[in-house]
Amino acid sequence: MGASLDERRDVLRRRFATWTPMTLHERLERCAEEFADRPMVITDERTVSYADVAAWTERLADGLVALGVRPGDRVGLVMANYVEFVPLKFAISRAGAVAIPFNYLYRTDELRYVLEQSEANLLITMTGFAGLDHLGMLDEIAPGWDRGEQKALPHLRGVITLSTDSRARDGVASVEDLEQLGREHPGGSGGLGADRTPAPDDVADILYTSGTTGSPKGVLITHDASQRTGYASALTRAFEDGRRILFSLPCYHMFGYVEGLTAAMMVGGAIIPQTAFDPGRYLEGIERHRATDILCVPTMTVALLEHPDLGTRDLSSLRAILSGAAPAPVWLWEKVRDTLGVDEIVTGYGMTEQGGAMTLSLPEDPFERLSGTVGRVKLAGAAGLPGTGDLTEYRTIDVMTGEPMPPGEEGELAARGPTNMLGFYGKPEETALALSEDNWVRSGDLGYVTEDRYVVLTGRSKELYKSGGELVMPKEVEEVLSRHPGVSQAFAVGVADERWGEIGVACVVAKPGFEVTADDLIALCKAELARFKVPRRVVFLEAAQLPTTPTGKVQKFRLARMIAPAQAGVVSG
Repeated sequence: MGASLDERRDVLRRRFATWTPMTLHERLERCAEEFADRPMVITDERTVSYADVAAWTERLADGLVALGVRPGDRVGLVMANYVEFVPLKFAISRAGAVAIPFNYLYRTDELRYVLEQSEANLLITMTGFAGLDHLGMLDEIAPGWDRGEQKALPHLRGVITLSTDSRARDGVASVEDLEQLGREHPGGSGGLGADRTPAPDDVADILYTSGTTGSPKGVLITHDASQRTGYASALTRAFEDGRRILFSLPCYHMFGYVEGLTAAMMVGGAIIPQTAFDPGRYLEGIERHRATDILCVPTMTVALLEHPDLGTRDLSSLRAILSGAAPAPVWLWEKVRDTLGVDEIVTGYGMTEQGGAMTLSLPEDPFERLSGTVGRVKLAGAAGLPGTGDLTEYRTIDVMTGEPMPPGEEGELAARGPTNMLGFYGKPEETALALSEDNWVRSGDLGYVTEDRYVVLTGRSKELYKSGGELVMPKEVEEVLSRHPGVSQAFAVGVADERWGEIGVACVVAKPGFEVTADDLIALCKAELARFKVPRRVVFLEAAQLPTTPTGKVQKFRLARMIAPAQAGVVSG
C-alpha cells in the first residue's frame, strides 16, 4: 500500500525544510544534479532527461549570448507545447534575459500589440500553428524583418524560427542554428559576471494576461515566485516522487507553466505536454506514457468522460486530476472518480497577477468542498508566509473604497504574499490600480474567506453593470437562468443602450433536445428576481461561439462587445 497523503507531504516538507530562493536555471541545474537520468519531458516523438535538458539549455543560452542577447533583454516566445519550449525557457533565464511567452493563437493585430508593448528585443517563433501563419503575420507587422530591415518594431533586433509546418525563411536562423552557435561559442552564458547575473527576485517572465475584462497586460513575475507556487502545488496536492503530469494547457499560461512544469520539478517528475487538447490523445497519452496526473478545465474533463475510447484505454496509472479555472458540480467529480478511477481530485483558483493558482482544494476534501469553494489557500511550508506556512493571505475589501472588510464578510478578494507580481510592464497607472502600496493585489473577484481559509467566489466586481440605476450582480441572474432544464450555460452581461444607458442581456446556450424560448427565461427571472435584475434581452448562442480564454473562462467583455450590435436572434424582454 502506498504512502498516505500526509506521509507524502512530510517527505516534501523535509526535502524543503528551508526555502532557498534561486533563479529558474539554477533550479534546473539543481534538479539535473539530483535527477540526471530521469525523464523530464516526454512526448510521443522523444523523451528528454533532466541532464539532457540542462545541457540543451546551456547550448541554447550560449547561443543567445553569442547572438548578442544581454542581461535584461526581453525575449518573446511564440511556442506551443513542443519539447523545445522547455530548454528555451530556461536558456533565456541562463542568458540573464526575461522571457515573454506569448499566446501563440494571437492574430496579427494582437501579436503586433504585445510585441510593441513588451518592447521585445528578440523573438523566437514557430513558423505556423493550427492554421495560423506566424511568418506571414510578421510580414504584415514588420515588413523586412527577415532581411534585418524592419523599422516597425524598433526594439526588435532579431527573429529565430522553429519550423512547425515544414517551412523556413531564407536567411533567418532556426532554433537548431541557435544551438549550433552555442556549440561554437561555449561558456558564454556561464560567465556573465556577478553584476550581470539575474537574482531570484529579478523579473523572469512577462506573462500577458488573457483576462476576462480588458486588453492584455504584461505581468512581471520573478524567478522565485513561480517556484514557490509550484512547490506549494506539489505540497498541497501531496505529490509522490516522480509524478508524471500530462496536459495540453499552454506553458505561456500559469496553468501549464506552474501546475505542470514547475510543480513536477519539485519531485523529479516529468511533464507530458501536448500541443492541443484532444480527448482521444489525452487518453492515449495516459496509457502510452503512464501518466499519473492530468491538468484540465471542466469542459475538458467532460469531454474525456464522454469520449468513446474511455473504455478501451489502460488508465491504471492515473491517480490524480486538477480540474480548475471554472466551477463544476458534484456529479462531475463523482463521475471522474467512478469512471476514471481517480481518487485525488482537486480544483483551484488564482490569477497571473498573484503568481498563478493561490488556492487548491485538498485531495482528501469531500466533493462538496470542490463545488462550494475554490479550495483553501495553498500549503507552502518553508516557501510560504512566516507563521502560517500558507502561500499567500486573502482578505476582502470594499469594491468602491478599497477599505478592508471584517473577516468572513463578502467583498472584493485581495491577496498578499511572496508570489505577487511586481506590476504591469510599461503600465504604471494600471499597476497602481491593481497593486496597493503595501503589496495587496486586487482580484476583481467577489467572495469571502472562511475561518479555515477556504475561498468562496460569489461574482466578479468588474462584471457588475447598472440597470435602472441599480448595480446588478451577474452571478445572481445566471444562477436563476441555469435552473431552467433547457439551459446548458448562461451568462449575464451589461450592454450599452441608447434609451437606458445600460441594460442586462442574458446569453444562453440551450441544451440539445430541449425547447426553451426567451419568453420562458424572462418569465423565470421575473418570478425570481427584483425587476431591475431581469434581463431585457436574451441571446441564444452555440457553445462554440462563446469567447474564452486559453483556460476555458468566458471573456465577458468580449461577449458584451460581440452581442452589442447584433439584433438577429436578440429578443426583448
